[in-house]
Amino acid sequence: MTTALLVVVLTAVGVLGVCVVLTHDPLRQTVVNGFFGLSLVVFFVVLQAPDVAISELVVSTVAYPLVLLATVYRTGKGTRDPQRRRRAPSDSEVGR
Repeated sequence: MTTALLVVVLTAVGVLGVCVVLTHDPLRQTVVNGFFGLSLVVFFVVLQAPDVAISELVVSTVAYPLVLLATVYRTGKGTRDPQRRRRAPSDSEVGR
């Protein structure tokens, strides 16, 4: 039973890891990365490492997505509206 559960959870971790790599949109990648972190939490619980699972839970499903979403929002790279994106200053504006 434990071996079958370990195989299922390890397969989920592998599939979600590949999904994170193949997702190109930053906002969607943040969500997929949260699910990947959650699968790692389950993996660590199955391996009977609750201290590592709690740390992974806090970092990968709460802290990291919040920081990443804030970064995407500030840079405007997650939006599809070209007017909302911040543009880099041109060479003539840098000299002013």
